[in-house]
Amino acid sequence: MPAVMTHRERVLAALSHQEPDCVPVDLSQAAGDAINAIAYKNLLRYLGMADRPITISNKMAQTAHVDEDVLQRFDVDFRGISVGGPEGWVDKVLPNDSYVDEWGVVRTRPAGGYYYDLTADGSPMAGIDTIAGLDSYPWPDPNDPGRVRGLREKAKKLREETDYAVVLTINSCFFLRCGELRGWENFFSDLAGNIPFTEALMDRYLDVKLGIAARALEEVGDLVDVVVASTDDLGSTNSTIISPRTFRALIKPRMKKTFNFYKERTDAKLILHSDGSVYPFMQDFVEIGVDILNPVQVSAKNMGDTRRLKAEFGDKLTFWGAIDTHRVLPYGTPDDVRAEVRQRIRDLGPGGGYVVCSVHNIQSEVPPENVVAMFDMAREYGQYPLRA
Repeated sequence: MPAVMTHRERVLAALSHQEPDCVPVDLSQAAGDAINAIAYKNLLRYLGMADRPITISNKMAQTAHVDEDVLQRFDVDFRGISVGGPEGWVDKVLPNDSYVDEWGVVRTRPAGGYYYDLTADGSPMAGIDTIAGLDSYPWPDPNDPGRVRGLREKAKKLREETDYAVVLTINSCFFLRCGELRGWENFFSDLAGNIPFTEALMDRYLDVKLGIAARALEEVGDLVDVVVASTDDLGSTNSTIISPRTFRALIKPRMKKTFNFYKERTDAKLILHSDGSVYPFMQDFVEIGVDILNPVQVSAKNMGDTRRLKAEFGDKLTFWGAIDTHRVLPYGTPDDVRAEVRQRIRDLGPGGGYVVCSVHNIQSEVPPENVVAMFDMAREYGQYPLRA
């Protein structure tokens, strides 16, 4: 049995495909594994912490910042930091619970809704389909000092005063965001029939995002253990969003450029968050330089056989997630959740290379007892050597 490790030692062993003392766990310290504010309020009440303030960590997704005492209750192995917005930036508030972000994208929360969606007329580049139009667009400034203000101090504090693995979220995704800028109908048409413009659009956007990444990695690339490099969702529940041919011709080269850019500036392990049925792209992810795949959406086509995923890609990719949020967490019993955790650890844990957390954000309908069951079972069953 491995000796008891610090949180950072445990994480680094697992991410290096070695068996630590136990499987690492995460909650809300990397993009795509947070908890909705309503679910978090219920969890605080269940844990006897109802007096804790609730602040929103991601406005669009309406996820909550998780209190340090909650992280310690679940023995979470990570602590996260992220780049900021431009100096003094505040989203512009519009009527009907809508807002405009720094890119000019408009999102709204429908009556009774839990998060913000792209509005039908919220894509600021809907009328731009020429390279000349891109030249005149007011792109955000990647070098704005607000993006990295205080970042190194936060990273140093975590590095020197705690034993947690430090996660930096930068997120240089471009496929999703260019779809939002143009509007999805326009963007899919561009991918098929206006390819020079589409490539120019993605390159302009990526230039800004990599500019931000360069500043952030210059500040803290030596202090972090994990970096969220991209959250480009490429799958739906039943298929990939785009064809493998289109992906390999237009998206993959730019993703490879992104991951190469990061690897030149940090030794940290790199996360790609990509929802849905992305099995057809997994070998491509390896070739691009992805170290960690999140969220491993087990409810999606070809993603539920986690034993197969581990056999085919477990020596190259770390799997981060895989605890089902489609059925088990919201609608199962605590015993169902424990069985789910046991199966995923049994499938993905051998040899290291697995981090337990939910498939994407824990949503509002998830009972707090199921959240507790997930983390407690991960610690109980996730001790190495793993049991059959």
